[in-house]
Amino acid sequence: MKRYDRLKEIQRLDPDKDFLTIYRLTWTHEFPWDHARALELALYRTYAVPSIGRLLARTAELTDRSQKRYDDTALLLDTVVEHGFDTEEGRTALRRVNQMHRCYDISDDDMRYVLCTFVVMPKRWLDSYGWRRLSDHELRASAAYYGALGRHLGIKDIPRSFEEFERFLDTYEAEHFGWDEGARAVSDATLALMASWYPRPLAPLARRAALALLDDTLLKAFRYDPPAPAVRAVVRGALKARARAVRLLPPRTKPHYARQNPEIKGYPDGYTVADLGTFPAPGSGGCPVPHIARPAAAAE
Repeated sequence: MKRYDRLKEIQRLDPDKDFLTIYRLTWTHEFPWDHARALELALYRTYAVPSIGRLLARTAELTDRSQKRYDDTALLLDTVVEHGFDTEEGRTALRRVNQMHRCYDISDDDMRYVLCTFVVMPKRWLDSYGWRRLSDHELRASAAYYGALGRHLGIKDIPRSFEEFERFLDTYEAEHFGWDEGARAVSDATLALMASWYPRPLAPLARRAALALLDDTLLKAFRYDPPAPAVRAVVRGALKARARAVRLLPPRTKPHYARQNPEIKGYPDGYTVADLGTFPAPGSGGCPVPHIARPAAAAE
């Protein structure tokens, strides 16, 4: 297999019908490392909406239990990617996410905005730091995949195309980004978590590198001092150099999922999907999308 053969395989599929297959091929074969970084940035970005950042601060999950919250979020989202919406594993992951969300008063607009970050930020990350850009096929499949995910999470008025996702995100950020003390605490805890993944002498450098990747609107919302231009140039230049090197590598032959990432540290002995996340209130949070029951013999 040559470097662009996977893309040719993707382009033979129908992005409206085969969106899960395309999404899985794109992110577990073509861009697994970039996918992790892009979704980290997507979730981090949501803290700058005060209603989201304030709620996350009140739950204390990201300030007191940062690694567990990071692990659980990544693993639950990736379970659906790996197994699909209509498997026992996928349904369990969706149920867990719904159970957690429904314990809090989260607006439809905030839920929709978070969904938009998952669609838009990976594309923007790859535009800057990927070894290739996403094709129109992949963008359509991503919009369809997150449209399906959003419906399973009960989100209303979901955008129908990548362009609609992008417009909603940009408009929402322009109208809602702002300062909140709790959101800043969540941001600081997240940066500390990312720095903790590196040897102690490198932790301050890792934090500075993370800040160098933030745009000015995020820095302003959290009231961080802008990084020095030289620091930004070095960090972004290093990521672009990595992209050029990755382009020369042979294509990945096996999928790489979030559970294989070294940043996932909380479950060295394995995990059960039904036990991931928090359990703030029992008895709520079923999936709002009807599922066709599978025969018991077909379940794995």
